[in-house]
Amino acid sequence: MSDQFVMNIFNKYHVKKELDPLTKMFVITPLHNVVMEWAGSCLNSVELSGSRAKGTATTLSSDFDLFISLKHDTENTLKEIYESLFNYLDQKGYKARKQNVSIGVHLWNTAVDLVPAKKRPGNTNDHSLYISKRDTWTQTNVIRHINTVRDSGRIVEIVLLKVWRKLHGLDFPSIYLELTVLEALKGRSKSDPANNFLALLDYLRDEFVDKTIVDPANTNNTISDDLFKYEKEAIRKKAKESRSQQYWENIIW
Repeated sequence: MSDQFVMNIFNKYHVKKELDPLTKMFVITPLHNVVMEWAGSCLNSVELSGSRAKGTATTLSSDFDLFISLKHDTENTLKEIYESLFNYLDQKGYKARKQNVSIGVHLWNTAVDLVPAKKRPGNTNDHSLYISKRDTWTQTNVIRHINTVRDSGRIVEIVLLKVWRKLHGLDFPSIYLELTVLEALKGRSKSDPANNFLALLDYLRDEFVDKTIVDPANTNNTISDDLFKYEKEAIRKKAKESRSQQYWENIIW
């Protein structure tokens, strides 16, 4: 019964990665065109990334992630690129807002996060991007992120934890959340969703705050630094509360 309950939650909230034609027409294409205008000859590509590409999207969040790859010889600094895109979107009337590595806009009741990045030299998918929260930069590989999560066999548990995060109003960046799930469930069965989710709550309660999570695409990039200690403590506290509940309806719903 427990597995049936959590799978019902998964099926209730999970969104398949395919985009509907109206979203493509009225959200993705217009933003793609604006980015092309802004970047000009510096543009490599604009690709769907984030939860839609990984297969971990939920109906609780209508957001999309667009990864903007600029050519490696783009002269502007990463901070200048970030600020320039923000100002351009704002001038175009998108009411842009600055986030950690992305710039958020709303279009047709849909939230879209645009992530500008500069490709590293050489025949790789490595990119450098600006981190506004710490006024620094990092190197990463979004394609590797997508493949790591999509092929992990942990989509059910990731979606369940995203639902739990949203219902409890927690700040828990998605890539950090996804890699945390992979770490917490290492070696566990991939066909035991209810017990796995409880194991996730145990991990968040007991190990999460002090655990270092690194970027699989760049071990010098510490993903767990994306949250401050007090933000991690809020997650730990809520996990402890949820784990103490007797019925699934009070853990995740």
